Amino acid sequence: MAQDKMKVLQRIHPILLVVIAIVSVQWGAAIAKSLFAEFGAITVVFWRVALAAIMLLIIVRPALRALSRQQWKTSIIFGIVLVSMNVTYYLSLQRLPLGLCVTIEFIGPLAVAVWQSHRALDFVWVALAAFGIALLNPFSGNVDAIGFVFALIAGACWGLYIILGEKLGSAMPGALGLTVAMVVGSFLLVPVKIIDAPQWLNILPALPVAAVAALLSSVIPYSCEIEALRRMPTKVFGILMSMEPACAAVIGFLVLDEHLTLWQCIAIGAVMTASFGAARGASNVPIDA
Repeated sequence: MAQDKMKVLQRIHPILLVVIAIVSVQWGAAIAKSLFAEFGAITVVFWRVALAAIMLLIIVRPALRALSRQQWKTSIIFGIVLVSMNVTYYLSLQRLPLGLCVTIEFIGPLAVAVWQSHRALDFVWVALAAFGIALLNPFSGNVDAIGFVFALIAGACWGLYIILGEKLGSAMPGALGLTVAMVVGSFLLVPVKIIDAPQWLNILPALPVAAVAALLSSVIPYSCEIEALRRMPTKVFGILMSMEPACAAVIGFLVLDEHLTLWQCIAIGAVMTASFGAARGASNVPIDA
């Protein structure tokens, strides 16, 4: 039954999978952010990862004993990167509008695209991205400096996520690797939550909303992205992902009523253009035949 459920993704065109992932993850982030004021970012990210892990365990039902040592190693490393990306992203999102958070974080995927390309033109894209980030100067007082730093760290994790996601998709079938990684991430967050144990169960009445956030932010997008990375060149994946900052800005406006300034919109456009240009010149080698 689990295999039949995962085969649904295999019938969807990989480009559509990426689009679904982009919209889903940003909508889920907006829902999660609506819980921050009452419960805090760490509590929300813990329940998001934990609930996503439970959902994936039910759907995939992984045969953990059948995994090789190398598969365990790849999944654990991916899980560490995954939870690090989630935590730093949510801590940034707690301080920044959704569109700006994703734009700054996008430096990670851009770096991966440039690294895979090695063209002289890439220096133009790097300069354009730097210009966009400079417009979001955290020292100007218009952008929260701590949120800016957390977004940069999340971006570094996002870059590693793309690289490791390619290896994970090639090494393990379906969402098996993702399921193991999400479970690992859940256990990694337990010590963090024990520190503020008196507060972490306060979210129980809001768990249905947290479950929707987990589904939209983790289960759907990560499953779609891993499947898409298995069947499309990273170049195409990177080009499609360049839409994400704009999608985040739109959803932030529609769901959270977050209004951006003209210069912030120009910054988003600069980073998106740089990402698109760099991705076009990236390696065009399919991940899996």
